[in-house]
Amino acid sequence: MTSHTAPLTNDQVATLRAVLENQNFEFQQKPHSIYSARKGKLNVTVYQKGPKVLIQGKETEDFVRFTLEPEVLGEARLGYEELHEPDRFEPHFGIDESGKGDYFGPLVIAGVFTDATITRALVDAGVMDSKRVTSSARIRKLATAIRAIPGCTHEVLSIGPQRYNEMHASFGNLNRLLAWGHARVIEKLHARRPDCPRALSDQFARPEILQRALKQKNLSITLDQRTKGESDTAVAAASILARERFVDWIEKTSSAGGIDLPLGASDAVIAAARTLISKHGRQSLPKIAKLHFKTTTKVLDEIDENC
Repeated sequence: MTSHTAPLTNDQVATLRAVLENQNFEFQQKPHSIYSARKGKLNVTVYQKGPKVLIQGKETEDFVRFTLEPEVLGEARLGYEELHEPDRFEPHFGIDESGKGDYFGPLVIAGVFTDATITRALVDAGVMDSKRVTSSARIRKLATAIRAIPGCTHEVLSIGPQRYNEMHASFGNLNRLLAWGHARVIEKLHARRPDCPRALSDQFARPEILQRALKQKNLSITLDQRTKGESDTAVAAASILARERFVDWIEKTSSAGGIDLPLGASDAVIAAARTLISKHGRQSLPKIAKLHFKTTTKVLDEIDENC
């Protein structure tokens, strides 16, 4: 094990800090964290959101077993996940997406089938929510590990910007488009694993929107939706596969167009879109961008003013 995360109470946050100080960890600043500490090749970061602790490094398992659990959490959970979180180990599909909040690039929706054996293999491989993985190389390494696990059936649906713009206009809003994509991935997975009784999706809208999309496909499967669904191993694995496809598209398109395409919808994104138009013409924008974003107005208004 080289990575582990666990929720903490506010009291446990303080207790863990005292433990790290007693063990001579070196503290450092890290964005969005309450504190972060390092000793040798072991990193321990407590994030504000949660709060929760992320432990990384080759000594992760020993730290969890002999320090975090007995001295901070007060219970042994590592190795007892099936007892504490049985749903994670039962057969199910996990569905997640990437690119939803990015102006440039496709919308990618992925799904993964897991059972107890596959879940244990994914955990051993260090699979976690893709939002916590900042390196593209690490995303690709985890995606390769996911695909190599026997029986880990997976599907990836990528909707490129041009097709995305057409579909968004047809559906009328993003949530209905997302529901269609999630339902499509579940349909494909179900065709390959008809014995799977349940699907879990990270909740992105009112539950009935995805339920309606799935009902239209006449699939007989239990559908669960929850916020922070990526805490489920199958959903986390799906997030990794979706992110890999998204990052690959961004990097290949940046190289082909001679322009670095930033993520998100920041001022850097607006500047890149204007540069793209100046080099390749206004007709190039729908090929790489999601036009319904307010970013489009900001990009085109300034160009029109300068004309």
